[in-house]
Amino acid sequence: MTARDGASGAGDPAGEPPTVRAVVTGIGVVAPSGIGVDAHWRTVADGTRRTGPITLFDPAGYPTRVAGEVTGFDPTGYADARQLVQTDRWTHLGFAATRLALADAGLPERAPDPYGWAVTLASSSGGNLFGQRELQRLWGGPTRSVGAYQSIAWFYAASVGQLSIHHQFKGPSGVLVAEAAGGLDSLAHAVRTVRRGTPVVIAGATECPLSPYALACQLRSGLLSDVADPAAAYRPFDRAAGGYVPAEGGAVFVVEELGHALARGARVYGEVTGWGATHDAVHTGPDTAGDPVTYARAMRLALRRSGVTSDEVDLVVPDALGVPRYDRSEAAALRTVFGDRPPPVSTHKSLTGRAHQGGSALDVATALLAFHHDTLPASAGPADPAPGCELDFLRAPRQPRSRVALVCARGFDGFNSALVLRGAPPAPRGAAD
Repeated sequence: MTARDGASGAGDPAGEPPTVRAVVTGIGVVAPSGIGVDAHWRTVADGTRRTGPITLFDPAGYPTRVAGEVTGFDPTGYADARQLVQTDRWTHLGFAATRLALADAGLPERAPDPYGWAVTLASSSGGNLFGQRELQRLWGGPTRSVGAYQSIAWFYAASVGQLSIHHQFKGPSGVLVAEAAGGLDSLAHAVRTVRRGTPVVIAGATECPLSPYALACQLRSGLLSDVADPAAAYRPFDRAAGGYVPAEGGAVFVVEELGHALARGARVYGEVTGWGATHDAVHTGPDTAGDPVTYARAMRLALRRSGVTSDEVDLVVPDALGVPRYDRSEAAALRTVFGDRPPPVSTHKSLTGRAHQGGSALDVATALLAFHHDTLPASAGPADPAPGCELDFLRAPRQPRSRVALVCARGFDGFNSALVLRGAPPAPRGAAD
């Protein structure tokens, strides 16, 4: 785990050679938007809503019964029987996203140089479904016991451990815990790891917060939507906003030292050029809204460390919690950074639900794919911006101008993160992806 003071980045005295550049060469998506980058991009480009009734358990009796689930996901295609027995669905999603990212990057399943490969993922709540099942067996089953793997399958570092064992990643690995902000923090930490001499790092996050216990925990915040209609349940920045819809899934990335990538002829999606992380030091509760000043500081840190001015930003992908006071706070932070003329803003969380740290990683995938396809996708709302949320929401697709994106995320209990991405030049028209 790393400090949350925003330290380390381009131009910071953190010990990393500033000339070493880290790029993304592989993306693995396993989310409500689809399995694989092509399915995810189609969902985003078409603006197709993928939320619906919860099916992973019976949500009757809960005020929130809508979520974003990864439909059609068969974990047996990505993990063997032993791994499936020992791990939670959240880790199964991580196995799948990692294998897809490695294949997308043109890298083998097993690291040829184990000490040159590392994995740093974000986590939030751990193995919810596995833990729920075992605790129910403990208190309600005839054996009054839990299985041998209960002690590890729920643990927030389980996915990192399992992936490092399966793929033989022996470089400096770890897990970051900062709720939704962690999906961005993992990429920042991956860049630091590359700059310190590890050429390949797996980063990103998946999540599965859909179990009776996990849903009950989220409901205590008072931030979940209780709207029964999936098409209306999650509306960030809209007058009708009334909370978020939980979701599972996320995205995993291959972050690679630029020279290493070029030497093997890898396709490059883009470069992580800067990041910032701050903390509000305030507990998330029914009367809080996040500190726009502290949040704006994270954005400014990311831009400054990238050497990017605010008018160079092509696209902002916001946190988009869908809670009115938080939406107003986020809009205020963006206006603090960009003034009265913010860059285009595009969010797609209403299509998939909010997957905590997996959701912010998914936003990074969207931004990189936008540059890959040379198209900034239209925002999936709001239809009617709420007072205080009047941002420049992208209403129709357009071509990028500078190929710079700012992705933002806020984690519960005060975490703020921002990440600057510079997209690679688009492939020539007609060239294969």
